[in-house]
Amino acid sequence: MRFLNDQRPATDLTYADVFMVPNDSTIGSRLEVDLTTPDGVGTTIPVVVANMTAISGRRMAETIARRGGLAVIPQDIPVDVVGEVVSWVKARHTVYDTPVTLAPTATVAEALQLLTKRAHGVLVVVDGGRPVGVVTDGACQGVDRFTQLSEVMAPDPLTIPAGTDLPKAFDVLSDARVNAAPVVDGDQLVGVLTRKGALRSALYTPALDPAGKLLTSAAVGINGDVAGKAEALLAHGVDVLVVDTAHGHQAKAVEAVRAARSVAGSVPIVAGNVVTAAGTRDLVEAGADVVKVGVGPGAMCTTRMMTGVGRPQFSAVEECAAAARDLGKHVWADGGVRHPRDIALALAAGAASVMVGSWFAGTYESAGDVHEDGTGRLYKESFGMASARAVKARTSTQSGFDRARAALFEEGISSSRMYLDPARPGVEDLVDQIVAGVRSSCTYAGARTVDELHERAVLGVQSAAGYEEGRPLPTSW
Repeated sequence: MRFLNDQRPATDLTYADVFMVPNDSTIGSRLEVDLTTPDGVGTTIPVVVANMTAISGRRMAETIARRGGLAVIPQDIPVDVVGEVVSWVKARHTVYDTPVTLAPTATVAEALQLLTKRAHGVLVVVDGGRPVGVVTDGACQGVDRFTQLSEVMAPDPLTIPAGTDLPKAFDVLSDARVNAAPVVDGDQLVGVLTRKGALRSALYTPALDPAGKLLTSAAVGINGDVAGKAEALLAHGVDVLVVDTAHGHQAKAVEAVRAARSVAGSVPIVAGNVVTAAGTRDLVEAGADVVKVGVGPGAMCTTRMMTGVGRPQFSAVEECAAAARDLGKHVWADGGVRHPRDIALALAAGAASVMVGSWFAGTYESAGDVHEDGTGRLYKESFGMASARAVKARTSTQSGFDRARAALFEEGISSSRMYLDPARPGVEDLVDQIVAGVRSSCTYAGARTVDELHERAVLGVQSAAGYEEGRPLPTSW
């Protein structure tokens, strides 16, 4: 990466401060770009879902891994529950989505509670594992909530035999004018396939472990028996271990990384968060393979306003990535991304992957239930991991006095409504948008890989008016 006309600025920059200049390119198509990450983690797109309790759960982990990314299960989740999540994710199909199922005698009320758990919007009615009908939200409207599904379902649904060629499956769905259909092995339900799912499975490569199962990750904090918890997580089959704290450049964090490294073997360790070369080097020397970069850029974080501590994210990533590269390691850019351009710029600065949090909160796959605001708009609740709400959950086993004392020091938003975008309500919709943008950035830069994007990117510095010029006009003005 270099700055336009070699004019390196004297001040720190964030993503809105910079732009990328087109280069001479021999790349004729976005599909020539390989977004496999260079950090050795196993991801095939540079997207990691942040370890936030309101966002990263089993549905998110399954869905994002199927499309090549990785979700980090938060450190606040008990180890045995993480084990259940990992086992569940490992058992998911690498192509077909997980079906939502109920028996014919279940009620419309039960169906409505489950339909919003999946972006495909289909509930499969099963009898002995055999699909006998499908139910959508539309079929549940205008009927009594205690009506049995056998009365509202579409019986004898179209099914796709497992192993059907994806283009053929897409054509079958299109010809039948249905968006989704159950996938069967013999007469037993094994998944759900949508038209978009068939397209995506032909474009994305899942992130898999050596056994061909979906890739998983979990976080551990820096307090208590770090080695013991890390060992327990690894025993449950976690593929990537994240040692996580808001202030990663402290003795306790360095010791935690050493403790995790002592039991991790060849499993990659990610550690953070830092914003300087010195912090990066200390964590790498302690045993980190990847360093998380970012203090205060997150949408739910108030650290900078509370403490004045942090650093503009683009400059932090650039400096830390250079330090990690000198040691043969990598960084993840954590926070501050709100548009696909921000992810492309983070990769140009040297990140191997980019962590996304609040941007994914308003999706069907994020943890938590969908709510309706009274006007028909759907939303989910999100909160920062240093907020009063998160601190209360993290200290639930402590005494009342200790919990009250800890609550005095929260730094984050405890509740925020994250509305589902009707045009992009699923996390895969957002991943499509991100990947399309990053692939295009690579073609403009003449880069076929993430590493080449960093090598070839030419960036300039812009004013606030320059940034505003690049924003599309509102649809009505």
